[in-house]
Amino acid sequence: MLYNLLAPLAEDISIFNVFRYLTFRSGGAVLFAFFLTLVIGPSMIRWLKRLQREGQPIRSDGPESHLLTKKGTPTMGGLMFLLSASITTLLWADITDIYVWVVLFVTIGYGSIGFADDFLKLTKRNSKGLNGRFKLVGQATIGLVATVIVVYHQNATIQQPAGLATSVALPFFKDVLIPLGFGFFLFGALVMMGASNAVNLTDGLDGLATVPVMIAAACFALIAYLVGNAVFAGYLQLHFVPGSGELAVFCGALCGAGLGFLWFNAPPAMVFMGDTGSLSMGGALGAIAVITKHELVLAIIGGLFVLETVSVIVQVMSFKLTGKRVFRMAPLHHHYEKKGLAEPTIVIRFWIVAAILALIGLATLKLR
Repeated sequence: MLYNLLAPLAEDISIFNVFRYLTFRSGGAVLFAFFLTLVIGPSMIRWLKRLQREGQPIRSDGPESHLLTKKGTPTMGGLMFLLSASITTLLWADITDIYVWVVLFVTIGYGSIGFADDFLKLTKRNSKGLNGRFKLVGQATIGLVATVIVVYHQNATIQQPAGLATSVALPFFKDVLIPLGFGFFLFGALVMMGASNAVNLTDGLDGLATVPVMIAAACFALIAYLVGNAVFAGYLQLHFVPGSGELAVFCGALCGAGLGFLWFNAPPAMVFMGDTGSLSMGGALGAIAVITKHELVLAIIGGLFVLETVSVIVQVMSFKLTGKRVFRMAPLHHHYEKKGLAEPTIVIRFWIVAAILALIGLATLKLR
């Protein structure tokens, strides 16, 4: 909004020229979202405590320490994240850019599903929440609508290479595209659903999901900036997606809101993000990956989320087929808790893994 209001005045008032620079607005989004989250955080946490009283229901089969250390901690802290990131994006991004609205649609839509899930957990006083089928149908519908909008817009705005909108680009290969045709609509929805649920599975310890999401968001801020710039995209031999650069502002808002939330979520957490936050953040990353044509790169940059998800799949399949469990408990971070590692040790080591995977993912931009 600031761009739309102030950038046109730059010819008469030179100081407003800074709003034409995407880097300035992205940096401004980081700082604004951070301080906005710090401002609204305390009052929202007090409101959530009054509303919930007993706090988030803790899994009875989870690590025993959780029943003692996390009992009474309020959930739905993702609301402050959603509010901060959305307001910041609308303030600092170009609101005429369709990709900004698509990502906000997915973020708020998935956040609403997460809110319903958290609300049911609180009212029923158990860790089950929303019916799994309803959750998946809602996620699939939102993801499918978003993918349809993106594909039709890219078909109208991207001339070369033909069919890029419905194709999947392979990392490390500059000209290799896998054409999916109408199958891309399903693929795009699955990317958003997969990313959303993967972040949700990772969100089990204080700060565990927040930092890897910020790392991934920072990486995709760079990717969106490069892919949305014809000169840089041409130099790096990336597929140019006009208008996608504005998503760098959203990614900046994501990082700033995450930093602000981490202020209150650092151990011992004053609030949990809940499904309200984890589903929305994962969905946002998935939507950005689909728009920038870096869906497979998301699997590398967000490799920690993939590992957590695979650990659950392996655990379930192993138990059904053999009656034995591979891990002491899934997702993976609970396995290490059961082995006796301290929570901060697990969290920081997982952050390190996330950072290394992010660097590998960024290497795909140049190694082609």
